[in-house]
Amino acid sequence: MEDTMPKQNDRPVHEVRIGSVKAAIWRNDTANGVRYNATLSRIYKDREDNQWKSTESFGRDDLLVLAKVADLTHTWIVQQGQEREEPAA
Repeated sequence: MEDTMPKQNDRPVHEVRIGSVKAAIWRNDTANGVRYNATLSRIYKDREDNQWKSTESFGRDDLLVLAKVADLTHTWIVQQGQEREEPAA
Protein backbone atom coordinates (compact mmCIF):
# COMPACT_ATOMS: atom_id res chain seq x y z
CA MET A 1 0.00 0.00 0.00
CA GLU A 2 1.31 3.43 -0.95
CA ASP A 3 1.92 5.97 1.83
CA THR A 4 0.31 9.26 0.75
CA MET A 5 0.45 11.08 4.08
CA PRO A 6 3.05 13.84 4.46
CA LYS A 7 6.23 12.89 6.27
CA GLN A 8 7.22 14.73 9.45
CA ASN A 9 9.91 16.91 7.83
CA ASP A 10 8.12 17.54 4.54
CA ARG A 11 6.84 21.02 3.85
CA PRO A 12 3.63 21.79 1.97
CA VAL A 13 4.09 23.00 -1.61
CA HIS A 14 1.49 25.72 -1.05
CA GLU A 15 -0.70 27.14 1.71
CA VAL A 16 -4.02 28.96 1.53
CA ARG A 17 -4.95 30.99 4.58
CA ILE A 18 -7.81 33.29 5.50
CA GLY A 19 -7.68 34.52 9.07
CA SER A 20 -7.13 31.57 11.38
CA VAL A 21 -8.22 28.91 8.85
CA LYS A 22 -5.63 27.42 6.55
CA ALA A 23 -5.05 24.62 4.08
CA ALA A 24 -1.66 23.02 3.55
CA ILE A 25 -1.28 21.44 0.12
CA TRP A 26 1.01 18.42 -0.17
CA ARG A 27 2.53 17.08 -3.39
CA ASN A 28 2.61 13.32 -3.82
CA ASP A 29 4.55 11.77 -6.69
CA THR A 30 2.87 8.49 -7.60
CA ALA A 31 3.25 5.92 -10.34
CA ASN A 32 0.24 7.60 -12.00
CA GLY A 33 1.73 11.11 -11.82
CA VAL A 34 1.54 13.95 -9.35
CA ARG A 35 -1.37 14.04 -6.93
CA TYR A 36 -2.11 16.71 -4.36
CA ASN A 37 -3.68 16.31 -0.93
CA ALA A 38 -4.78 19.04 1.44
CA THR A 39 -4.99 19.24 5.20
CA LEU A 40 -7.29 21.86 6.71
CA SER A 41 -6.77 23.35 10.14
CA ARG A 42 -7.50 26.31 12.37
CA ILE A 43 -4.76 28.03 14.33
CA TYR A 44 -5.28 29.52 17.76
CA LYS A 45 -3.25 30.82 20.68
CA ASP A 46 -3.49 28.64 23.78
CA ARG A 47 -4.41 30.77 26.79
CA GLU A 48 -2.59 28.54 29.29
CA ASP A 49 0.89 28.43 27.74
CA ASN A 50 0.54 31.39 25.31
CA GLN A 51 1.70 29.15 22.40
CA TRP A 52 0.27 28.94 18.88
CA LYS A 53 -1.43 25.60 18.18
CA SER A 54 -3.62 24.10 15.49
CA THR A 55 -6.76 22.01 15.49
CA GLU A 56 -8.95 20.25 12.95
CA SER A 57 -12.04 21.40 14.85
CA PHE A 58 -14.07 24.31 13.47
CA GLY A 59 -16.76 26.41 15.10
CA ARG A 60 -19.88 27.84 13.54
CA ASP A 61 -18.14 31.09 12.60
CA ASP A 62 -15.28 29.20 10.93
CA LEU A 63 -17.40 27.18 8.52
CA LEU A 64 -17.91 29.72 5.73
CA VAL A 65 -14.23 30.66 5.89
CA LEU A 66 -13.37 26.95 5.78
CA ALA A 67 -15.51 26.59 2.65
CA LYS A 68 -13.73 29.51 0.99
CA VAL A 69 -10.29 28.13 1.90
CA ALA A 70 -11.34 24.73 0.52
CA ASP A 71 -12.57 26.41 -2.69
CA LEU A 72 -9.29 28.32 -3.17
CA THR A 73 -7.33 25.16 -2.42
CA HIS A 74 -9.30 23.25 -5.04
CA THR A 75 -8.68 26.05 -7.58
CA TRP A 76 -4.92 25.98 -6.93
CA ILE A 77 -4.75 22.19 -7.33
CA VAL A 78 -6.78 22.27 -10.56
CA GLN A 79 -4.51 25.00 -11.96
CA GLN A 80 -1.45 22.84 -11.31
CA GLY A 81 -2.93 20.09 -13.45
CA GLN A 82 -3.80 22.53 -16.25
CA GLU A 83 -0.29 24.00 -16.27
CA ARG A 84 1.22 20.53 -16.71
CA GLU A 85 -1.15 19.71 -19.57
CA GLU A 86 -0.64 22.94 -21.56
CA PRO A 87 2.02 22.76 -24.29
CA ALA A 88 4.99 25.08 -23.90
CA ALA A 89 4.65 28.25 -25.97
